[in-house]
Order: sequence, then C-alpha cells, then structure tokens
Amino acid sequence: MNATRRKALREILDQVVGLRSRLEVVRDEEQDAFDNMPESLQSSEGGQKIEASLERLDDALSTFEELESSLDDAAA
Repeated sequence: MNATRRKALREILDQVVGLRSRLEVVRDEEQDAFDNMPESLQSSEGGQKIEASLERLDDALSTFEELESSLDDAAA
C-alpha cells in the first residue's frame, strides 16, 4: 500500500476511534442511569428495554473494536 492510501486509512481509523469513544460515553451514561434506577423499575418493561439497548451498544462497541483492528492491520 502506498503512503497516500495508508494516510487515508489512518485518517479513517482516527474517525472510527472518535466515534467509538463517543459511543462509549453514551453507553456509560445509559448504564449509570440504569444502575441508579430502583430495582423495581429495573425489572419493569422500561428497565428491560434499557438492558436490551445496553447489550446492543456493547455489541456495537465490539464491532468498532474489530473495525479498528482491521484498519490498523491494513494500514501497517
């Protein structure tokens, strides 16, 4: 890979890292909100929806981490 394409990949990687960081903040805020709910609300339908959202956010974060690794390998 030439230097121009490698540089482009590094720029994309930087953007992906930034997006992952923003997503982590949202996930952490949502987790804090859930953790601060009374247990009776955590087990309610609303609490279950939040838990499901947290699982999907964790899945998305894992995908971002895999993407970062792949881009890093490709740019090496």
